[in-house]
Amino acid sequence: MTDESRGTTGAPRALPLPGAATRPLPEAATRRLPGAGTRRSFLIGAGALGAAGALAGCVPGARGATGTVPGTSAKDVLVIAMTASDIPILDTGLSSNQGYEGTRFVGNQLWDGLTRFDLRQATEIPPVVPGLATGWTVAANKTDWTFTLREGVTFHDGTPFDADAVVFNFERYLDKTSPHYYPALNSQAGLAISGIKAVRKTGPMTVVISTDGPLSYLPSNLTTVLLASPTAVRRYGNEGFQKHPVGTGPFMYQSVTRGQQLVMKANPSYWRGRPKVGYVVLLPIPDATARVAALRAGQVDWIEVPPPDDVPGLSKEGYQVLTNSYDHVWPWIIDTAKKPFDDVRVRQAMNYAIDREALTKDVLQGTADPEYQAVARANAAYRPKNNVYRHDPAKARRLLAAAGYPHGFTASLSYPTSGSGNMVPIPMNEALQQNLAEVGIKVKLEPIEWASMISSYYVGKIPGGADLINISLTMQQEGFWASFFGGDSPLNVSHYKNAKVDALFAQAKATFDDTRRSDLYAEAVEILTDQAPWVFIVDDRNPRALLGSVRGFVEPKSWFCDLTTVHLD
Repeated sequence: MTDESRGTTGAPRALPLPGAATRPLPEAATRRLPGAGTRRSFLIGAGALGAAGALAGCVPGARGATGTVPGTSAKDVLVIAMTASDIPILDTGLSSNQGYEGTRFVGNQLWDGLTRFDLRQATEIPPVVPGLATGWTVAANKTDWTFTLREGVTFHDGTPFDADAVVFNFERYLDKTSPHYYPALNSQAGLAISGIKAVRKTGPMTVVISTDGPLSYLPSNLTTVLLASPTAVRRYGNEGFQKHPVGTGPFMYQSVTRGQQLVMKANPSYWRGRPKVGYVVLLPIPDATARVAALRAGQVDWIEVPPPDDVPGLSKEGYQVLTNSYDHVWPWIIDTAKKPFDDVRVRQAMNYAIDREALTKDVLQGTADPEYQAVARANAAYRPKNNVYRHDPAKARRLLAAAGYPHGFTASLSYPTSGSGNMVPIPMNEALQQNLAEVGIKVKLEPIEWASMISSYYVGKIPGGADLINISLTMQQEGFWASFFGGDSPLNVSHYKNAKVDALFAQAKATFDDTRRSDLYAEAVEILTDQAPWVFIVDDRNPRALLGSVRGFVEPKSWFCDLTTVHLD
């Protein structure tokens, strides 16, 4: 930490619906929208939007046609189409059941953590800054952290935010002896709460978090430990809270229709200032083509991950197409415990066989960057000297022959069909399949729904017993390093183990200087890149397309985003 006494840190080092019956949407608005006609009713047919049947009859508007936002102005309702196949679980850390997209649009909107990422600038890796805690210090023993809490904050139901509320929430996450303990939340939060031994109140607005050893990046981990209203949890119970979610966040829960939409209302008393838009409506539309159709029809204001082939056209038509580097990796994770993947030469051959430049240019239309090493460019551990893997099929064949596979082999890959950070996985994986076939490696592609994939991945399994898994990941929160690559980590589905790498991670965990810690991770990256437990492919650039009427949004170098600054013209 660069200045623990003030609670400031350096940059974090790294974390479907079937089509509905055809029916018209209610009229949502009559305003003209730059780049796209009006947000008005249009017919959803099986051939028009397919899996976007969730849109039918769902979008609220100026007349409150669905009853969700009656009497509102169209300028006061921001409608976002997500890649998720369903609305995330409406409970603090459980919102990540739809990946970081769930945390982005639900977790960070309904709730706050003691710390947060600074998402209001686009040029630097977002640093960790005060959230519900105004500052923190770490004791000389490097295990006791004192957090000073923010005065005057209340939960959406009027419950005061104080030390008792913090202790209650950590008991819910961690304390198996507590009546509030929630095993599902403990399991989902996983990494973020790992290493926390105890949380105790030392004053009305101070708490001490004790760790079971030095944990230098605790403030980064706490950005996703989101805090619920104790009153609401006690009233509704852990399971029932999902139907009555209450936090301190910039938006408040209004209504949900599973598989179709979530409506959130601006919190007028938000401690960082009332959001500029009155409502946010989230629509799960996993089909990328359907999302673009909804945008072009004026039915949504904002879509995540437009199909790359549509990006040039959307830009020419006047839509805002935004991208930025962020801490994102899109790899194939190899089960190194299986033959022939136990041979490093085979793994290196796979890395040389793929054409990252063609993938980013031809398939992704510049919405991703080639990844030549084991970390994204927007991570403090990135060093250009560690860029190793270029497209070299001749070298790949030589390595395969040296490993005893001159004619290649057959393998299977489990991959998601959509979901948080996964871009356009079907054409991407088909292109990679072709690259590998050119050097004799025949890969069978086995698609799986995103939520099912991460359920398996979170318990350390590759779905269906496949040889490899394709999944979008991040080292945005530093604990992910040891989680993904640590020899004893239950989440290390590659089964890769290297004593030097483990030692570097342990050293980083106990190193409180930001620069030195990033150097330690860079040393680990050099080893990991050479040993290739993953096929390093691309880093996403977080593309999203917005109507011209959407103003005030900052595209940060992060998985997350700040919706409080957004308004509609």
